[in-house]
Amino acid sequence: MAEEAPTGGERSEDPSAKRREDFRQKGQVAQSKEVQTAALFSLTLLFWLLYMPHFWDGLTTLVGSIWKSAEQFQGTPSATTGLSVHIVKEVGLLLTPLFVLVLIIGFFSSFFQFGWLLTAKPLIPDFSKLDPIAGMGRLFSKRSLIESIKSIAKITLIGWIAFSTVLAKFNEALILVDTSTSAIMTFLAKTAALILSKVCALLIFLAFIDFLYVRWEMEQKLKMTKQEQKEEFKESEGDPHIKAQIRALQQQMAKKRMMAEVPKADAVITNPTHLAVAIKYDPAAMAAPIVVAKGADFVAMRIREIARENNVPLIENPPVARLLHKLDLGAAIPEEMFKAVAEILAHIYSLKGKSPK
Repeated sequence: MAEEAPTGGERSEDPSAKRREDFRQKGQVAQSKEVQTAALFSLTLLFWLLYMPHFWDGLTTLVGSIWKSAEQFQGTPSATTGLSVHIVKEVGLLLTPLFVLVLIIGFFSSFFQFGWLLTAKPLIPDFSKLDPIAGMGRLFSKRSLIESIKSIAKITLIGWIAFSTVLAKFNEALILVDTSTSAIMTFLAKTAALILSKVCALLIFLAFIDFLYVRWEMEQKLKMTKQEQKEEFKESEGDPHIKAQIRALQQQMAKKRMMAEVPKADAVITNPTHLAVAIKYDPAAMAAPIVVAKGADFVAMRIREIARENNVPLIENPPVARLLHKLDLGAAIPEEMFKAVAEILAHIYSLKGKSPK
């Protein structure tokens, strides 16, 4: 896992889901090699103890068949090649279950640590790693020092276990001088099994500790600085300045569309200078008058100017103007305001000498 230099201050913020996913896609996940080592050593040893009788039976049969056919064997190049291929094939078949087990253990020991992950990014050449100065820095980095200490500690503990076990069995080994060969082999097998079982227990314990440490270390690496959080927010949500510009542009375009509706309005009701609301009514298409434009202060002044330029009547009615200004653009006049608005429209139609169609 590549180390990253902190930028923008101390890493004090919890990692986001996007940062976790980015690290996964780069292959930077919490993976303890000690877990893989412990799983491979322990499960392979257990399998070998169970499979060993079958293996030795098969190997004995193979050696016996070769020995029986030794008299008829001709030492020609083709015969030697054929015999070699036969031996490799038979031994390979005997060892295939062990190889398959190793592959399965290797896969699942990684899968249970960080789940399913298929990415080619770790395979992409990183030429920055060829920098000798950076390489020396990694060689003497904090992580390299920790890994060295872990390796030395593991080797020391395994050596101590083997030495202490053999030392405890030393007096028992002395009396084997006058015993049979089978008794000696049984003693050696039991002692080796005891050492290996203790080593397995040690590796499992170390794997558990290392797994917790690796997960903690990865969480520390995933943490973000405040600056990194801001930059990620900009990438995922967009630059706030750009978004503000877009909103301003959208508002400007909406305002232009709204102003284009003022000349089509039947009336503009004012406050008289603070508010202005343009309404329109078409009995053939509308159940009630609708608000086509509204605004306050400068916008209200602009609505009044456009209304005057297009001979749209301006009606001063502060209470109605305030109520209409609360409605959304395109909203129909509520029923409780029908009477007041109808009176305004009736007055306008009488001035124009026409009636609603």
